[in-house]
Amino acid sequence: MAIWKQTIDLASLNRLGDGSLVQHLGMEVIGFDDNSMSMSMPVDSRTHQPFGLLHGGASVALAESVGSIAANYCVPEGYYCVGLDINANHVRAVRSGTVIATATATHIGATTQVWQIDIKDQRERLVCTSRLTMAVLRHKGTK
Repeated sequence: MAIWKQTIDLASLNRLGDGSLVQHLGMEVIGFDDNSMSMSMPVDSRTHQPFGLLHGGASVALAESVGSIAANYCVPEGYYCVGLDINANHVRAVRSGTVIATATATHIGATTQVWQIDIKDQRERLVCTSRLTMAVLRHKGTK
């Protein structure tokens, strides 16, 4: 049984990033299944640190972006999710290519969600592992 509470299509998901950091860094939602969502990001001048490696902050931005989008599709109409905490362990350097982040829910509750996000390089080697905690909030005026 899928965790999603809203209908998902890739074109709509990718329009969410228009005019934001997601678009600026070239992130793109590339897929989802019943329990996870994946997003890609190029490793290039937009995402490098001064020594030509993937910037840790860009990895965290990717992790939070895919986790946040996924979280917001796991709540019913009238609710939304915002980030409370994120941590990341950077385990491999990347100089070029594309990285792919996959967010998998470890907890979907009424007031919080916890997501595990693994970022891998094109050879499927782990680059960064992250945990994102989201608050589930109700839109004002929703009962």
